[in-house]
Amino acid sequence: MVQRYQSPVRVYKYPFELVMAAYEKRFPTCPQIPVFLGSEVLRESRSPDGAVHVVERSCRLRVDAPRLLRKIAGVEHVVFVQTNVLNWKERTLLIEAHNETFANRVVVNEHCSYTVHPENEDWTCFEQSASLDIRSFFGFENALEKIAMKQYTANVKRGKEVIEHYLNELISQGTSHIPRWTPAPVREEDARNQAGPRDPGSLEAHRPGSALGPSLEAVSMDGDKLDADYIERCLGHLTPMQESCLIQLRHWLQETHKGKIPKDEHILRFLRARDFHLDKAREMLCQSLSWRKQHQVDLLLQTWQPPALLEEFYAGGWHYQDIDGRPLYILRLGQMDTKGLMKAVGEEVLLRHVLSVNEEGQKRCEGSTRQLGRPISSWTCLLDLEGLNMRHLWRPGVKALLRMIEVVEDNYPETLGRLLIVRAPRVFPVLWTLISPFINENTRRKFLIYSGSNYQGPGGLVDYLDREVIPDFLGGESVCNVPEGGLVPKSLYMTEEEQEHADQLWQWSETYHSASVLRGAPHEVAMEILEGESVITWDFDILRGDVVFSLYHAKKVPRPGAREPGTRASGQLIDKGWVLGRDYSRVEAPLVCREGESIQGSHVTRWPGVYLLQWQMHSPPGSVACSLPGVDDVLTALHSPGPKCKLLYYYEVLASEDFRCLGSCLSAGSASPGVGPQHGHGWSSLTRV
Repeated sequence: MVQRYQSPVRVYKYPFELVMAAYEKRFPTCPQIPVFLGSEVLRESRSPDGAVHVVERSCRLRVDAPRLLRKIAGVEHVVFVQTNVLNWKERTLLIEAHNETFANRVVVNEHCSYTVHPENEDWTCFEQSASLDIRSFFGFENALEKIAMKQYTANVKRGKEVIEHYLNELISQGTSHIPRWTPAPVREEDARNQAGPRDPGSLEAHRPGSALGPSLEAVSMDGDKLDADYIERCLGHLTPMQESCLIQLRHWLQETHKGKIPKDEHILRFLRARDFHLDKAREMLCQSLSWRKQHQVDLLLQTWQPPALLEEFYAGGWHYQDIDGRPLYILRLGQMDTKGLMKAVGEEVLLRHVLSVNEEGQKRCEGSTRQLGRPISSWTCLLDLEGLNMRHLWRPGVKALLRMIEVVEDNYPETLGRLLIVRAPRVFPVLWTLISPFINENTRRKFLIYSGSNYQGPGGLVDYLDREVIPDFLGGESVCNVPEGGLVPKSLYMTEEEQEHADQLWQWSETYHSASVLRGAPHEVAMEILEGESVITWDFDILRGDVVFSLYHAKKVPRPGAREPGTRASGQLIDKGWVLGRDYSRVEAPLVCREGESIQGSHVTRWPGVYLLQWQMHSPPGSVACSLPGVDDVLTALHSPGPKCKLLYYYEVLASEDFRCLGSCLSAGSASPGVGPQHGHGWSSLTRV
């Protein structure tokens, strides 16, 4: 597995020319970096006008590894080749380095750049990326990978300190300004000499567009990059590898989820929840983003208005901040009639309210960060259990609580900074036994439980809350406006018919549908078109795996294939006996959609009949698969273990006139290319984001 590192943008508040003078002081040796044993110049060249200076060095690095590993490898130091292209005219330094030692077993590549800050020409930006691919190393591949990454990140941190050391040294010696490069007149004789044949390894080999071209593109400045000062100020202290994970995940989101990138604080929470394991955090975040889209959570704070009954009887609310500046939420669960609330408003309304609390908590964290000038990424919850009894252990209520915990754990990780549980009664261990297995271990470590009056005095609430913030019902000085709860009158309970109707409304309000696609078992959606010219629109996200998307037309309505008892519906609608070209036809060419992609498109129909949207698992090149497998194939796929693709989709059929009107409105505003009715049969009406 290839390990990658990507640094944030590190800013030196000094001009480029002065930073370059400090950088040159690192060679041929650098006492500030003990592992750097020395270097020698292999090749050097300059452009005729002196603007571009290319230096190729051989650098020796001490192997900082256990003696046994060094003995097996048979080396005490490793050699890297570094190529520097310094362009005084453009004020850039591009650096490429690769290892020569063990090059057939281990491949290390590094790209660095020094460039002028895009908003201040007297500042200098530095970026660094690297990759490590250990192919084989005497059976010590895992050990070498850990040692190499640990040593590399330590040197990354040390690198900035070294440049700052030499900058201070230059200034103390009286060098605080170095004039910028200006072209010097080239004599005719020098020009003739420079026009002769060139060494393949000289400057010509490193002209723009050559081997260093890609690294320049990779590190060019743009508005979407993070700088180290911003991370420290708004996100908190991160190690170099944690910074790298944040930048890599953010970059992946920019490529696959354009227009809907979550905030950096939100991304960082998912990384922390998965101990900065990039692939696991990416999967968790991708699932959460799709969940937010399906349930329209991004609009929750603007659209959610809790019922009056909930505002009266739900005993929870926000109450100032804790001693660390985190927003404080108080929940008087012991005083709350959870059974009555569920019977009066339903489980879905309660869940929606809990989600709104979490959304509000994230918003308050952002406000605290701005107010205090330091990162606040989580909040504190004060949970008062006085009054908790067996009524709270009502089975449907506990089941609903477990569901809410699961939803919050999956979609709001690392948002709870501390949970202060006070006045825990004897029945609490029973409730804790039921719910604790569903709470993440990292979250459980943040729980502080006080029974009786143990929360009073030293070691209690005063260690986490200012005295003037402790609510009056806990003996504090602050008047707390959180509702007191109480029993919900049975006259306010919903009837079974009302409850069923409310649940249906919540189900119908879901805009997006989820589906699983197995090998040999595609997912299909049929739409009957009565008009000759209508518009089918679709929008779907690929959550897992790669799929092939197709659109078909049939003259008659397909019937789902027969299923044996005990098997589940596969979503396949096309008859096994149908023949492509006779019973149905393909009206759009198949499109391969990769994991993480979002696809939007539309199709203007030409004939009435039945149109089918189909998603099937993408087969690797060289494999032959029937585009429409039969029932036997589907049953085999359902009963046999194997890979599974998941997607979230939405579709709609519009009258052609309505779609033209919509397209006109969009084009009059800020419509994107490809929006609007598209006649014909191309994918011109499809966009990837």
